[in-house]
Amino acid sequence: MGGRRSCGGRGWTSARSRYRPLLLCYTRWVPRRILVVEDSTSTRSLVRAILEEPGFSAAVGAVEVTEAQSGFDAMRLLPRARYDLIITDINMPDVNGLELIHFIRKSEQYRSTPLVIISTQATERDVERGRKLGADAYVPKPFTSETLRGACEKLLLTEAAPPSVAVSAVDAAPSSSHSGR
Repeated sequence: MGGRRSCGGRGWTSARSRYRPLLLCYTRWVPRRILVVEDSTSTRSLVRAILEEPGFSAAVGAVEVTEAQSGFDAMRLLPRARYDLIITDINMPDVNGLELIHFIRKSEQYRSTPLVIISTQATERDVERGRKLGADAYVPKPFTSETLRGACEKLLLTEAAPPSVAVSAVDAAPSSSHSGR
């Protein structure tokens, strides 16, 4: 096999769209790195618990969650590792979530990384502002585990959607095909 790994008897390749089942198998070996940026310890713990549920990892593969308690902490962590998904609050000390999103979308490394906003600010104007800055999903607080999980699954399983494409919390609910997982 000469350095190629096998998953289900087949080798994997970088042609993501054609070999999606192989990519999903590959993600079972390499964890998806998720950065959670939230100043509330209890909300960070809740988000971590949702992302570490067995049903979530069954859907998207292994996950590795990193926590940041402010936008400033996140800005220090971002250059140190590559994250596959970023979840951020808006209202935080130091650097707020909107400033963090602006920083992320200007970064060559994270320009196309899926980004989810979780916030108590959930008026149409707030959601539109988040989308314009480049958020892919906006999940209003308080949220259910199904809503957050659905938004994250959809983004992690979607092939490199451009940052301008937004997913509403309603659209992000898990489909019935995920109910058995």
